[in-house]
Amino acid sequence: MLSFSKKNILLGVTGGIAAYKSAEIIRLFKKLGADVRVVMTESAKEFITPLTLQAISGNEIHDSLLNTEAEAAMGHIELAKWADIILIAPCTAETISKITHGRADDLMGALILASKADIFIAPAMNMNMWLDDSTQQNYKTLSSRGITFIGPAEGEQACGDIGPGRMVEPENIIELIRSSYKTGPLSGKTITITAGPTREQIDPVRFISNNSSGKMGYSLADAAIEAGASVNLVSGPVSLEADKSINLYKINSASEMMNVVMECMDSSDIFIGCAAVSDYKPADYSENKIKKNEMPHLEIELKKNEDILKNVATNFSSSYVVGFAAETSDINNNAMQKLKSKNLDMIISNDVSDKSIGFNVDDNEVTVITCDEKIFLKKDKKIRIAREILKIIANNTNK
Repeated sequence: MLSFSKKNILLGVTGGIAAYKSAEIIRLFKKLGADVRVVMTESAKEFITPLTLQAISGNEIHDSLLNTEAEAAMGHIELAKWADIILIAPCTAETISKITHGRADDLMGALILASKADIFIAPAMNMNMWLDDSTQQNYKTLSSRGITFIGPAEGEQACGDIGPGRMVEPENIIELIRSSYKTGPLSGKTITITAGPTREQIDPVRFISNNSSGKMGYSLADAAIEAGASVNLVSGPVSLEADKSINLYKINSASEMMNVVMECMDSSDIFIGCAAVSDYKPADYSENKIKKNEMPHLEIELKKNEDILKNVATNFSSSYVVGFAAETSDINNNAMQKLKSKNLDMIISNDVSDKSIGFNVDDNEVTVITCDEKIFLKKDKKIRIAREILKIIANNTNK
């Protein structure tokens, strides 16, 4: 089930008496670890003040498409890219109609068109408005486009009518969003993912390692959880925190990673080798710290570590095995050679010589390569790249 820890939630509030419940929605999201930003329509301000929602969310309220300061930096586009999930609660019949027809004459409409986030709508209106043929046709159209409706609930309404049209209660809205990810494209699958660097000790205080931050591997783990999978994350030493729903195994050396991976693969359907595993380790480990005055010209003999990725592909041929190729030249050709030599199902290449998408940054740009296709994923946040990778893996494994 989806965890909201570290998730970016964009809450749209439209004009209706249920707008007062949006404050509770924000509070519950924040309690679950989400970062919440709010977009209000002009009519929403007649029911609840921007100051109230700003105080609860801790973020500035967005309400204008033509905000000079924000739009100087294409503010609405950046906000659309920022969001992992967009929830409109309450959502009026007017807003449903505008979204259906792709209108972008206000900030909320523009954000919906510009965002790739998952969109949820919690309708709130008079029962006759909800049951009207126009609204029902709009509801069917948006549902067919992948927008998820939560409710409306039935009950007594502010006007005195009794029937469908009430906004679902905040606690239930959030629970329904969380549970909707149980049936993702990787539901029922177990995925083992490696992340971060490994460390090969020279002596008790020195080691050989690399610049991997683990951000891509941890993003893949988060995306796999969102897709409904059960996730084992085998991580080298990083400063990141894993979601509580992930089975986290912390290791240091390549040999430790190998042992844990092989155990996890006994019950895994998919393996993603995203870790930057040390190719070599010192042939001899010094039990005591090497003194530089005793060894002015230190020479370290290295020997190869076992190839985790190749071992998984060899020993678990029924699993879908995915590797990463961090290259600095001839990127895709080198990746293709690795795909074939290790007998992988898929490899993901990226250019780590580009500092904007290399190690220890939040963005990435990759090419997903199989024997049959190459799919280029242009520069974006690592979590969004991870989601696209998992979609491709799901398509290939569910054929």
